[in-house]
Amino acid sequence: MLFRLIAFNGRFIHSCLALFYVRGGLEQNLPDCVTQVSQYTINDPYYTTLRQIGSGNPQALFFSVYIWNNIYIKRLLGNLAKLLPHTPKILGGPEAETLARSLAVDVRKSCTIVKGEIEGVSQAFYRDLTKSRLLKEYDCAKVSSFKSPYRKEDFAGPLKNRNIYYESSRGCPFGCTYCLSAAEKGVRHLPLSQVCDEIEHILRCKPKVIRFVDRTFNDLPERALDIWRFLLEQPGGTLFHFEMAPDRFTEDLFQFLEQVEPGRFQFELGIQSTNPQTLAAINRKCNLPKAAENIRRLAALDSIHTHLDLILGLPFEDHKTFSRSFADVFMLGPHYIQMGLLKVLPGTPISRAIEEFGMLACEKPPYEILANRWLTTDEVEELFWFGKCVEAFYNNRFFRSFWEYLSKKEEDIFVFFQELQKLCLQKGFFDRAKTQELLSSFLLEAISNRPDSALLKELLIFDWLRCGHHFLPPHLDKEPIARHRKKLWQQQPLKLQGFYDYKSRDEFFKQGVFTLFSEELLQQVGLTAAGKDAYVCFQAQREETVFRLNRFLLIPASVQGVQA
Repeated sequence: MLFRLIAFNGRFIHSCLALFYVRGGLEQNLPDCVTQVSQYTINDPYYTTLRQIGSGNPQALFFSVYIWNNIYIKRLLGNLAKLLPHTPKILGGPEAETLARSLAVDVRKSCTIVKGEIEGVSQAFYRDLTKSRLLKEYDCAKVSSFKSPYRKEDFAGPLKNRNIYYESSRGCPFGCTYCLSAAEKGVRHLPLSQVCDEIEHILRCKPKVIRFVDRTFNDLPERALDIWRFLLEQPGGTLFHFEMAPDRFTEDLFQFLEQVEPGRFQFELGIQSTNPQTLAAINRKCNLPKAAENIRRLAALDSIHTHLDLILGLPFEDHKTFSRSFADVFMLGPHYIQMGLLKVLPGTPISRAIEEFGMLACEKPPYEILANRWLTTDEVEELFWFGKCVEAFYNNRFFRSFWEYLSKKEEDIFVFFQELQKLCLQKGFFDRAKTQELLSSFLLEAISNRPDSALLKELLIFDWLRCGHHFLPPHLDKEPIARHRKKLWQQQPLKLQGFYDYKSRDEFFKQGVFTLFSEELLQQVGLTAAGKDAYVCFQAQREETVFRLNRFLLIPASVQGVQA
């Protein structure tokens, strides 16, 4: 018996944990079966994918259904009903029921829904499966314990070059009304010894990324700390991703995080909104002042990549309060700000309040909000493109000093991005490749009429060179870079303490990139030049920080008073 287990991920590097749990259940209950894990992406060519799935006379097809692949799988099922009319198609995952209801009657005939955790499905399911006499639905009981479903050979097969998803707990301590987890009460944590043992086995295969899918990894801070300690004791350079509640960090957690090197941990922190009335309406309990303090501390470490989420279209969040939420989050200095549209998922508490909140939402996945009582359709669209603008210009390593300057001067950052967004829409920015050169040119145009435009242009130059470039693009070019190097090579002494000696002098000038900056710029980036303009050397070595920008040094006017 060949059972084909199929997932459609958003990107190739993603993987589907659910398929491996299904495989484990099949092999445990039907030892003679043959399972095949097949992972695709939603961007794969349709016809070849259809033919691959329909080949080889499988006994049954298993699909893991989510909002991002619902439409693709629906199309497949329609054609698979023609290719394999008598082959059972088993649908599981959060969108399985919704997808099944949308199928044509003839397609639905060969489909079965499995609701809940596959470990809790009854023996009747496996018995019916072998006889090809499946019911239309099977309800699974909630299990108290579960095990990692991975095998060593997976990492050279279906998991090769992909992120590895792992759960050390199930459930969520929150009950956010827009989330399917709202119906589930409590959190089930695996024993610490089991987690450490399973992670150790995974790490032996040297994965690049392990993403913990625990809804709130630090809901028990002491347990989180024990797992972190174990992870950093293991050899290798695997990156670990965690979803964290920003207000649930303790001093012990911060003391430990001070030891973590860049490139090992990244945190996804759900803020959603900083409007208390909105948070109360979606049942999201959060100590906002504590969350803000913790995020600032995390950002200041500059060793843990911090990713903050805002949701557009929540109840009681109008244009004004959303702009305030964005400004509040920006001022915290995270490395990444995600602004996503609210998804009104079927079966969630918020979906039952559509009339109360005056919500209009797309009928098909991913069910994005179109409007509500507080935001018109035009305002939602405007804020959607606002988010795209933030995504393009902020969520990268290109302009860190530029944004830091605007934050320090308490810029009305929402208005700044609004004006930038208008410029982008006027000039077709969103249809073009988002290179650093293009982004920089748009920022330069956006600041052209400001009184501090000269300083901001210098910051763009400074940031450009910190990213490792050995030239300036035409719109930023003050003077060819090579001239600065030649001038300094001729003027500087043969030996400069703290920079180079006789033997390393030529290599220092060969590897470095040199540019003259104003005193004001130097002060903004933490350098002092004794009341005058000075040269900065951008080195080939990189900082040990999240973005690993190039190191820089102030070239002194004389041998005395070296600054760095």
